[in-house]
Amino acid sequence: MLRRHALLALLSTPAIARAQARSLRAIVPFPPGGGVDVFARILAPALGAALGQAVVVENIGGASSRLGTQALLRAAPDGQTILITNDTLAAVEALPVVGAGPFLPGLAPVLLGASAAQLLITHPRSGLATAADYAARLRSGRGVNVGIPGLGSSQHFASELIGQALGGRPEHVAYRGGGPLLTDLLAGTVDAGVVTLGAGIEHLRDGRLVGLGVTSPQRAAAAPGIPAFAEGLAPGFAVETWMGVLAPAGTPPAILAQLHAASLTALRRTAVTERLAALGFESPGLPPEEFGAVLRDNVNRFRAIAQLLGLRAGEA
Repeated sequence: MLRRHALLALLSTPAIARAQARSLRAIVPFPPGGGVDVFARILAPALGAALGQAVVVENIGGASSRLGTQALLRAAPDGQTILITNDTLAAVEALPVVGAGPFLPGLAPVLLGASAAQLLITHPRSGLATAADYAARLRSGRGVNVGIPGLGSSQHFASELIGQALGGRPEHVAYRGGGPLLTDLLAGTVDAGVVTLGAGIEHLRDGRLVGLGVTSPQRAAAAPGIPAFAEGLAPGFAVETWMGVLAPAGTPPAILAQLHAASLTALRRTAVTERLAALGFESPGLPPEEFGAVLRDNVNRFRAIAQLLGLRAGEA
């Protein structure tokens, strides 16, 4: 009799509540160590607490975030798999691989959680001490190689825009994500790199790497010693990145609303906000409609840059 009553209770429990017995899968479409991975691992424990279930971060890097995004598209729209990514999603949408379909129709925005500056960073042995040194190298024709977390990534576009503003174009070296890029940069394998500020800030603080410039309109509060390009070399220059949460299209509205509420609750926890701020992230917490508008605007901006420079997927 007790077992029968327990079974009836289970069958009458809403699907959302029953799902809490499972772990939520949070796909990060980059290897460990980059800015998105840092953001996801700060957010995940608080998100799990808000949902009442474990949140497991799974890194699926490669193809400028395409592999991880495709993994989300294959997931059931039941609220148990989310994607935590950045504006590289807009970049690959603007610069599609030949024969590949668009990603956005298969995605449902949940929350734009964080924004940050991009960072031009180098190692102490590169001979590049300032952004002016970098600009001079670009203009000299001697060549400078710059690591990026994938061709067609948001950092690739940011690097191209920096080059335009400074009067030259670097040779790009593509990595599977910010983590592998930073590993090679620490070893002096590449001259410089472009990463999210949060990915490189600890290396700046311990003196192992040198920040040449940030792409925000002003200096970042978390790294006040690094000048903004807009200060002198490129007045008015601004390129910022964002990180957000998405679910598969077709996820029921009630579940999307629950995911948004839980994600916003997690983002607003003091420990999360303070940790993100220390790494140079702001926490706008935009809702799905506003996040979707930002995403579409980014696609249009990146598409215009790609057309201007004649970029194609797979090319630097």
